[in-house]
Amino acid sequence: MLLIPAIDLKEGKCVRLRQGRMEDDTIFSEDPVAVAGKWVAAGAQRIHLVDLDGAFAGKPKNAGVINEIVAAYPGVAIQVGGGIRDEDTIQAYLDAGVEYVIIGSKAVTAPHFVRDVAMEFPRHIIVGLDAKDGKVATDGWSKLSRHDVIDLAQHFEEDGVEAIIYTDISRDGMMNGVNVEATAALARAIRIPVIASGGITNMDDIKALVAAADDGVMGAITGRAIYEGTLDFAEAFKFAAAF
Repeated sequence: MLLIPAIDLKEGKCVRLRQGRMEDDTIFSEDPVAVAGKWVAAGAQRIHLVDLDGAFAGKPKNAGVINEIVAAYPGVAIQVGGGIRDEDTIQAYLDAGVEYVIIGSKAVTAPHFVRDVAMEFPRHIIVGLDAKDGKVATDGWSKLSRHDVIDLAQHFEEDGVEAIIYTDISRDGMMNGVNVEATAALARAIRIPVIASGGITNMDDIKALVAAADDGVMGAITGRAIYEGTLDFAEAFKFAAAF
């Protein structure tokens, strides 16, 4: 199982939010490129970048920093989300060397867009589904839809996306444990890989997720825990990679 460090970008800085609230952020570094280097040195093979400003604005706001990270670590797969709402943005990121682009809110509000870009950019499209109590949230988690997360994931699987990133937004950034049960249930319901996100606190969460690897959970994104030190990334990465 692949452990993926997250770098959330706000105004060019590395931050973490609690439950997606832009006003509830903690700045961890003024130099996201150096932060990426720290995780690469600790073994990271993929890095998860989120343009938080872009997610709320509906267009990229931190593309410059993202492109710097891509250029600095060419051997590392970079996946990017936040503000990706059109083909030109996807093309620009892929041209810069980004490996995967993550479609979030627009996947829910305009599902035909996912079908179109999955066909246009095969093997590069991931859909991020953020859910609470099984229902999908959009617009930086500010709106809760009536869509069932499993139904949507199955739909996007048929459209040809590479993977689903599943985030339990009630747990993200709260350091109170990952929702393994819901993540595993989603993974069992589809054939494409599921990447877990939200709530990872310590090695107990990594061990619980590893136990769900056979269900189809291929990776996990970790953020606040590795910044606050409750999880040693290098240790956790090695442990997860053995499964």
